[in-house]
Amino acid sequence: MSSADPDAARSRWGEDRPRPVAGLTDEVVAAAVAGDSRAIGVLFEVLNPRLTRYLGLMVGRDAEDVSSDTWVEVMRSLPRYVGGADTIGAWVVGIGRNRALTHFRRARSRPQAVADTAVFAEVLASDSDTYSSVEEAMGTAEALARIASLPKEQAEAVFLRSVVGLDAVSTADVLGKKPGAVRTACHRGLKKLEKQLDDEGRGR
Repeated sequence: MSSADPDAARSRWGEDRPRPVAGLTDEVVAAAVAGDSRAIGVLFEVLNPRLTRYLGLMVGRDAEDVSSDTWVEVMRSLPRYVGGADTIGAWVVGIGRNRALTHFRRARSRPQAVADTAVFAEVLASDSDTYSSVEEAMGTAEALARIASLPKEQAEAVFLRSVVGLDAVSTADVLGKKPGAVRTACHRGLKKLEKQLDDEGRGR
């Protein structure tokens, strides 16, 4: 194993271990798996807004319907879930992604996003903590459309990391890729947004 391999170095120091989604703990997840309605409510409250936004990227206006189907499957499978707060987010989003792909096969269509905003201009140009800043910018439909205009691989990586709040390992699990490939796709997507906004700024 080469010491120059950044992914190997991250794994060695534990930086590639999945992290819990903010607002969830192992205790809450265990209680939800055991059928505690209050814990299940917390799980839904924390994960559903992020899941629905991600599904918006995947299926557009049908996101709410696909989200509902996702939670039906989550509730059916939850008693068999093995894991904690560090993997539950990727597990739920992975179910949602599979439901979205099934929706695609049925609909045989892809939603068209219209990107018309400069909401990321200051974020990408000046803030070093890009992921946190992009997450703060996710409140606008224009920002979501801007990310949705990226190539699919980059858009999914940026959404899952910045909007859903998954780390590189969990994102990789959802997408069936290596963490390094996820980081590369996310970085390229953010840089592409930065270039687009720079070009638009110069054209004004």
